[in-house]
Amino acid sequence: MTRLIIARHGNTFGPDDTPTRVGARTDLPLVESGEEQARKLGQHLNSRQWYPDTIYSSALQRTRQTAKIALDQFTFKQPIFALDIFNEVDYGPDENKPEDEVIARIGAQAIKDWDDKAIVPDGWLVDPDAIIQNWIDFARHMAEDHADETILVVTSNGTARFAPYITGDYEGFRESHKIKLKTGTFGVFELDDAGAWQCLEWGTRP
Repeated sequence: MTRLIIARHGNTFGPDDTPTRVGARTDLPLVESGEEQARKLGQHLNSRQWYPDTIYSSALQRTRQTAKIALDQFTFKQPIFALDIFNEVDYGPDENKPEDEVIARIGAQAIKDWDDKAIVPDGWLVDPDAIIQNWIDFARHMAEDHADETILVVTSNGTARFAPYITGDYEGFRESHKIKLKTGTFGVFELDDAGAWQCLEWGTRP
């Protein structure tokens, strides 16, 4: 069975922090609760005997830390490959701004459209077609060169929401799932006998 697990990194803000819209240009580390989320991710995968044969993250430290802490829950060690294609999106003028300032600039409906439909708000430096193609190319490579492996990818919210395009039925996916992955959660895709990726889980919290 070829299995692709896509996880979002753990928390980067503590209970006393003011959360901001952290994108590609804001490289925050995990906070204590984020480290715990990463541990739970590894423990959960271990309990299901989903042992990663290959592990990828983005170049950002929050995803690399999440991948490493999750991997530490297994008895074996694997290298973690950091790929820029899994970096978070660039929020343009809203990068690292508190959410109330972001909403004041673009409006609550624009945020809802992004969270529900992956419609990019005005001013954000996001190329959905490029992100979608990256996921499709990556999934094809995994199917061809990593058959019968379990692959773990740790990425970020803005990038992860486009991953279900690998199924070829994004509209169908949206009808039954929230496209946003919360911190510390993951989705699971498996390659069926016809060579098509099927989404088995999305938004699972360990």
